[in-house]
Amino acid sequence: MNYVFGIDGGGTKTTCILMDENSVVLGRGEAGPSNYQTLGIDTAKQSIQLAIERAVMSAKIEADSTINIDAICLGLAGVGRPKDIEIVQFVVQNLQLAKNLPVTRSFLPRNIVICSDCAIALVGATGNPVGVAVISGTGSIVFGQNRQGKTKRVGGWGYILGDEGSGYDIAVSGLQAALKFCDGREEFTLLAQKFQQHLRLNNLEELVDVVYRRGWGVTEIAALAPIVDRAAAEGDRVADSIISRAVAELTFSTKTAISELFSPREEFEIAIVGGVWGGEANCRGRFESAISAIAPNAKVILPRSEPAVGAALLALNALKN
Repeated sequence: MNYVFGIDGGGTKTTCILMDENSVVLGRGEAGPSNYQTLGIDTAKQSIQLAIERAVMSAKIEADSTINIDAICLGLAGVGRPKDIEIVQFVVQNLQLAKNLPVTRSFLPRNIVICSDCAIALVGATGNPVGVAVISGTGSIVFGQNRQGKTKRVGGWGYILGDEGSGYDIAVSGLQAALKFCDGREEFTLLAQKFQQHLRLNNLEELVDVVYRRGWGVTEIAALAPIVDRAAAEGDRVADSIISRAVAELTFSTKTAISELFSPREEFEIAIVGGVWGGEANCRGRFESAISAIAPNAKVILPRSEPAVGAALLALNALKN
């Protein structure tokens, strides 16, 4: 029996999946963030190590048994340059499994897979590398791969240069619309009242203190996107236009990826990933309607599994090939 590790490493947490050759998940572990570019190699290594240990412990392998891990896949944010891959390979080669764990490892170079977090999100969502993942959470990016192995990435340039259609983009647009209404530059919108109540402000001018003086970052601002979504669901015209624009941006990015990867009548799946899709303003329905005109045989789905499972499946694929 062959066994693999699949690891999803990001700026918030690291998840490890222990899977057998039959694609059965035996264990799962979580640890802290592992983005080495912002945290350093040592911190990333510690988080990956701890996630692995917790995945093995959760598997409850019999005390008198020892299994060997034959392959590993790490899907990490921002990994794309050869230098990045070399650094992560170094981290993998220096991983030490705790002596009290019932596992050993023997990773051949060809069985160490290092790829972007988008690639494992696609495989986790669809169960295979073919298709398109439209990711819209705090940030946004579209990633696809066709049956010939060609890949295409659209967006993902960060909150300053891009991330159109993301939670951050929606939230900032909503805040701006609320302030424009207060200035008299924008039509009436429920967003002014909703932001004021949610943030417990005496007036919207206090947004300056919240956003600038408290040092709010991307994550805190993006967390306000559901307020815009709810206002749109309640019929607020300004909020609805923001949601419509976000969906249009995501649709256009998806269209761009599809045009390079698939023929007009080809069948494939489009997985919508991230918190923006779970709102009340029917983002999914709007997106499906727009996509049906672009790729009539494509099927829009919710993810079947998490990205770490996708990483494990890619590790298994490395063993088979």
